[in-house]
Amino acid sequence: MCGKGELEFIGTVEVAGEEEAEVRIFPKFCDALKDIDGFSHLIILYWIHLRDNEKERSVLQVVPRARTDNVKVGVFACRSPSRPNPIGLCVVELMKVEGCVLTVKGLDAFEGSPIIDVKPYIQRRDAVPNACTPEWLSP
Repeated sequence: MCGKGELEFIGTVEVAGEEEAEVRIFPKFCDALKDIDGFSHLIILYWIHLRDNEKERSVLQVVPRARTDNVKVGVFACRSPSRPNPIGLCVVELMKVEGCVLTVKGLDAFEGSPIIDVKPYIQRRDAVPNACTPEWLSP
């Protein structure tokens, strides 16, 4: 059991592919997957372990891939993997559940990435109508 402010990883990305990925939930947390197969999509929170170092965690501004003018923005204004707490978030399609393994589509994590949490994607809560984004992010 973790103390206040501590994090315990609940699983790991075992297979990371361009199409499908496999997320293995550790046995002690496997019971938490009960009835998850009723959802078409999930939100996966993971630790960006390849950026977990002092240099990457001290980055506060970056040039996002979507920018064509090479102007920096704050890491909280983009999805850069370099950030003070290297936490990744991805909405994925749930393909199947076999025991403690979730097969998902659309995961942007690498093999070995520790899993922080899995949440169901609930359209009425998670889809925000009329949400706005900055002009530089537009196609």
